[in-house]
Amino acid sequence: MQLVLLGTGCPQVDPHRHGPASLVRTGGQSLLFDCGSGVTQRLVAAGSSGAQITALFLTHLHSDHIVDLFQLVLSSWHQGRQTPQLVFGPPGTQAYVDRMMALWQPELAQRIAHERRPSTAALAVQVTEIGPGEVWSRDGVSVTAVPVAHQPIEHAFGYVVAHAGKRLVLSGDTAWCEALIAAARGADLLLHECFIHREMPLIPGVRTAEGLEAVAGYHTLSHEVGRIATAAAVGLLVLNHFVPTRFDRAALLAEVRQDFNGPILIGEDLMVVDLERGSVRHGDMVVGLPSGGL
Repeated sequence: MQLVLLGTGCPQVDPHRHGPASLVRTGGQSLLFDCGSGVTQRLVAAGSSGAQITALFLTHLHSDHIVDLFQLVLSSWHQGRQTPQLVFGPPGTQAYVDRMMALWQPELAQRIAHERRPSTAALAVQVTEIGPGEVWSRDGVSVTAVPVAHQPIEHAFGYVVAHAGKRLVLSGDTAWCEALIAAARGADLLLHECFIHREMPLIPGVRTAEGLEAVAGYHTLSHEVGRIATAAAVGLLVLNHFVPTRFDRAALLAEVRQDFNGPILIGEDLMVVDLERGSVRHGDMVVGLPSGGL
């Protein structure tokens, strides 16, 4: 089982941290979780493409998690995909996809007529709206949705991917959530969002104290993620979806280390965590992970 961090950022625009998206490769499947800004470019940089995605799983319908969905559909068509894009998401996903495709329909009709590609199957989007529980399985790989605390968003999910005795858990956007902790208990890897409150100064005309507290209220604060990982007794904690995108990495690591003594990774775009090999790769760097914890 392999995790590729495609985008570890947030709505802030940062060339080093694209929008939230993660790729899980296991059992011959390529599973995409969320579809943030720049995901199609990051897929290619990771040696994959939209044409190779088995299914897309959306944690929730906030714009930073779905903004590149049409780009995924269109680029997959250009990359030679021969099947519809399969999308699993919370209630409301079908209505969103219908409006999105209707918006682009005139342009698509023109492209289809002019480009004369052999198939238009990739331009179809098959949506399955999900609830809690197992939402997809194939060839021994299963994906289970876990309701998380991202109020006032009514339907938000984390996911558990399981295959061949390995379990990987993705938090999605959430405040402290007992249901997620229970689902992650004993998992090999927990990929968890991280809101670094101290790195968010007030900016007149941009960010108020009231607004900052409101945003912090439906995310997991940096001083909480270590306690969550300990409560779930996970083998490896990987942090992502950083707010803000620029921060003191050493200070964050020290903060989380106070509450969790297992391996901790400060996620970076295009970082690859391989649970089978017990390794982490980022650029030319390869690091081995403790075999006992994985």
